[in-house]
Amino acid sequence: MSAALLRLEQVVAGWTAPATRPLDLLVDAGSIVGLCGANGAGKSTLLAAVAGRAQVFHGRLWKKPKIRCALQTQEAPPLAGLPLSGRELLALTGAAADGLPSWLADCLERRLDRLSGGQRHYLGLWAILNAPAELLLLDEPTNNLDAAGVAHLGAALRRRAGAGCGIVLVSHDPAFVAATCDRVCRLEAPDGR
Repeated sequence: MSAALLRLEQVVAGWTAPATRPLDLLVDAGSIVGLCGANGAGKSTLLAAVAGRAQVFHGRLWKKPKIRCALQTQEAPPLAGLPLSGRELLALTGAAADGLPSWLADCLERRLDRLSGGQRHYLGLWAILNAPAELLLLDEPTNNLDAAGVAHLGAALRRRAGAGCGIVLVSHDPAFVAATCDRVCRLEAPDGR
């Protein structure tokens, strides 16, 4: 029997005003749920609401008590002049380098601002994927990744789910969603798009 980690009942979320249609969603331990829909449907806003960054205007958002969540956003932190290496980033998040693909493991001693956009993105994802959390919230995790990165990410997500982690991911990549997610929830924009 699965254990519920997250339950949304008719949740309407937003920042200063409601930005989503009501949504019901259940995420169990070990499951990967995809959120799909047009731009403006509120997918990222719903992830932010689950993480406590956006407001819930209506409905009920329940998380397992004392659950640890890790959120990956599309926002790229400014790195110019930041003398932080890939290994130091992983240490800050408590993530291990074990399992990193060789094309990224070989870059761990380099400063983040000297890595390519794809390398930085995947390293940031790896830090989230391996953070000590029971619920992962991923916003467009395949952005900036090549085919090898997407394949490695899918396998890493399956391993985390297999270890009992619940995962909610937003994606516009239908092939990735079909290959990775156990269930897909399609959101419609508040204006019906």
